Amino acid sequence: MWKYVKQYLFYAILAALFMFGEVAMDLVQPGVMSRIVDDGVLGLSNGGVGNMTLIWILGAEMLAMVIFGGFCGSMNNVFVHMSAQNIGNEMRKDAFRNIMKFSFPQRDEFGTGSLVTRMTNDITQVQNFVSTFIRGITRNGVMVVGSIYCMFRLSTHFGIIVLCALPFMIAVLLICLYKGTPFFTVLQDQLDDINAIMQEDVSGIRIIKACVREVYEKVRFGKANDALIRTQLKVLVIFAFMNPVVNALMYIVVALVLMVGSVDVSAGVTSPGNIMAAITYTTQLLQGVMMMVMIFQNISRGWASWKRVRAILQTEPGLKDGEGKKTHGGGEIEFRDVSFAYPGSGQMVLDHINLHICPGETVAIMGATGCGKSTLVNLIPHFYDVTEGSVLVDGADVRDFKLKDLRGRVAVALQKSELFSAKIADNIGWGDPAAGREEIRQAAVTAQADDFISGTTDGYDTVVAERGASLSGGQKQRVSIARAVLKSAEILIFDDSTSALDLKTEANLHRALRETSPESTKIIIAQRIASVRTADRIVVLEHGKIAACGTHKELLESCAVYQDIYYSQMGEEETA
Repeated sequence: MWKYVKQYLFYAILAALFMFGEVAMDLVQPGVMSRIVDDGVLGLSNGGVGNMTLIWILGAEMLAMVIFGGFCGSMNNVFVHMSAQNIGNEMRKDAFRNIMKFSFPQRDEFGTGSLVTRMTNDITQVQNFVSTFIRGITRNGVMVVGSIYCMFRLSTHFGIIVLCALPFMIAVLLICLYKGTPFFTVLQDQLDDINAIMQEDVSGIRIIKACVREVYEKVRFGKANDALIRTQLKVLVIFAFMNPVVNALMYIVVALVLMVGSVDVSAGVTSPGNIMAAITYTTQLLQGVMMMVMIFQNISRGWASWKRVRAILQTEPGLKDGEGKKTHGGGEIEFRDVSFAYPGSGQMVLDHINLHICPGETVAIMGATGCGKSTLVNLIPHFYDVTEGSVLVDGADVRDFKLKDLRGRVAVALQKSELFSAKIADNIGWGDPAAGREEIRQAAVTAQADDFISGTTDGYDTVVAERGASLSGGQKQRVSIARAVLKSAEILIFDDSTSALDLKTEANLHRALRETSPESTKIIIAQRIASVRTADRIVVLEHGKIAACGTHKELLESCAVYQDIYYSQMGEEETA
């Protein structure tokens, strides 16, 4: 955490200095009050005659101390917040930056709900930890030590009484922390579960309603929330034990101070004003101890949250930049004896794939669900590392590229279109942030999206609802395709991204792609023969292996798998 604290250490030091000023005023005031009682009211130094002038003077001094202490406290709050908020800000940006570098398996390992909790609640807890440490430890630490010192200055007897009670208070503190601290990590994990359920249910609200599963989800959320509440109650019960015990100790100490003080007053060793000051110091001391318990509770929770945030900050990205290979080519791709298994599964999804795709070639990939089609194309932009073999782009291994350079050459349109809550033009513009409005429109024309976009009330300025909920499946896919087309990449990957389009629209799309991007290498994953029959080559995958590769006509003559797919769709094909 020092990496972040040191950037704003100046603010933290100023906050601590102002806190010293506030505490100093609190420690001086009981002594002034003692003089008001002894010399101003009782007149012990003036033969029992009170001194109103002294009372006014000392009262004015106390008022000035209160004002100065209030100023110091306010400035302390300002600099505490400046340090804590800035530390949290830097930490949150670094954590998000690191999450953006995570590989897909790393993201899955943490879980979306957990990442949301760590980026929000956990970093907020760390901010509270920093502000509590700067303000609370300084104030209450100085208050406790200062009160004990002042008690000894008033009377050795008073100091001894307080010192005898202090070990019992510390014992209560340690017991509460020992019992409560382990629950803080559990609390954050349970918040992960709640956020995960919320994220899943909000994203999948349509299917929940369609399947009439609202009651089930309410019960599931209720169980997760009940578990969180039970843990919170355990923590609260543990720390609820602390307050009455410390209060009882405080009253015992006050009673002992009064008893011993009365004896000392009778013996002429001390004065009534000193007894009042001693009681004030005792109250300050014990309240400081009580606050220290609460402070250590916040610190313990903040430390537990910091460990969770640190896990994000210290996790090395699973996929790292290569040496920055520079190549010149037009989108040549080669799979060289490639095998792949998802991390932790141990089961090969791809088995010794060998495939060469020439620049500008259109290659379609077909096969049954789960045969490895999407996995194969995900290796091209280096979304995953191959288990065996190598994937080459323009003659260089994808692991040798800078990820930014490699992915700048590849445009991807997915079956599940990812749209953002922004204008349609902005969603398409993600493909090329420097593109103008006419370039965006031309990309939409190619993607067969211009007609429906122009038909909306605001056209390209129409704001898309969250996750594209305001658009149909086909509209979302066409916007995603337009985004990929706008990128003008050397390699275009369409991962079943036309599944929601009718055959005529899809045919027009492929015709437009041949006209506008003739030099781009195109890889098309599809389930329909109509989507792939015009490709230069069609690769048929079966159980992670290449079963056949050829043109539509060649495969109809030689590949049984392709023949089965063709004849099962023949009615649709003839209509097309």
